[in-house]
Amino acid sequence: MSFTLVFERHFTSVRRYISQRLGPDLADELAAETFMVAFDRRVGYDRLRLDARPWLLGIATNLLRRHWRAERRWLRACERLATAPSGAEMESEGSRVSSGLGEEVIVSLRTLAKQDREPLLLLAWAELTYEEIAAALDIPIGTVRSRISRARRQMRESLSLHLRDVWLPGLIDPRVAPAH
Repeated sequence: MSFTLVFERHFTSVRRYISQRLGPDLADELAAETFMVAFDRRVGYDRLRLDARPWLLGIATNLLRRHWRAERRWLRACERLATAPSGAEMESEGSRVSSGLGEEVIVSLRTLAKQDREPLLLLAWAELTYEEIAAALDIPIGTVRSRISRARRQMRESLSLHLRDVWLPGLIDPRVAPAH
């Protein structure tokens, strides 16, 4: 498979994931950097893996770790936005952030250990399967399952909201039925 095909097939997905983590202004730059790193490492790619997307998102995740300050700024902007009137949007530090995430959710995400937050966000925002997350982070699938389970449990415990009043796709297990 040519690298051009890999780029054309997966650039949008990688860029979307990065955009959700850092905002759109850094997404193009970091997505391009992801593919530069992938191109440099293409010889070491395990060709037994039929889909390069988890590998690329793993590279993107490692690049995101280097940009933790930008992520921290983004989360602070979300916290400020959460106190704004409902439906408001603000332009902060070059990224547009919607008020869809409340202050309590942002705080809860920030309190998670980074090792637990990464797989949860790959599941919720990049829509990877557990198997793809394991490949992206180069960790066993059992570790992925336990980290996501722990993160969801901690978020449920830390949020003072009733589950029936908030829908957080992927962040809090959607199988938890609200009490009527």
